[in-house]
Amino acid sequence: MGIGYRLASTDDVDGIASLHADSWRRNYRGAYSDSYLDGDVLTDRRAVWGERLLAADTNSITIVAEDGGAVVGFAHTRLDEHPDLGALLDNLHVAHALKRSGVGSRLMTETAGSLLTARPGGALYLRVLEQNTAAQAFYDARGGRRVGRELGGPFPGGGRAFVFLYAWPDPSTLLIE
Repeated sequence: MGIGYRLASTDDVDGIASLHADSWRRNYRGAYSDSYLDGDVLTDRRAVWGERLLAADTNSITIVAEDGGAVVGFAHTRLDEHPDLGALLDNLHVAHALKRSGVGSRLMTETAGSLLTARPGGALYLRVLEQNTAAQAFYDARGGRRVGRELGGPFPGGGRAFVFLYAWPDPSTLLIE
């Protein structure tokens, strides 16, 4: 049947939280404290995603990628976040086993389409950890323009690290088939 893409619902809280916790543990060491990452990140992420998805916030869009009913990727975007850079793609995570399979690219396409429907002419940006060179290469390949560097955090569990800002002034460039 393949991977499907849709708006997230409250039924997705556990799947999103599990994927988010796993992604942080694999990719955020050195920026987030080890004690936090080695602790109960899953409970923390369940609380965050439960709150986000229950709120039915009209100023955010969460899209999930699912395979056989399991969440294998998600993208969460906060609309109207920055006066110049536009909507913030606050989270983009793909199951480790599916990296480089096109799921992330399709999530960005779905995000761009949803953003342009909600905010025609809107722009998109994100923050990526300076240490996360794989993600930077991904965003570079998708036409992201590095527009800044700032100190991120404090992150959950403490800690701060530098992040790069990537922007798509015209997110329609992400609309691939």
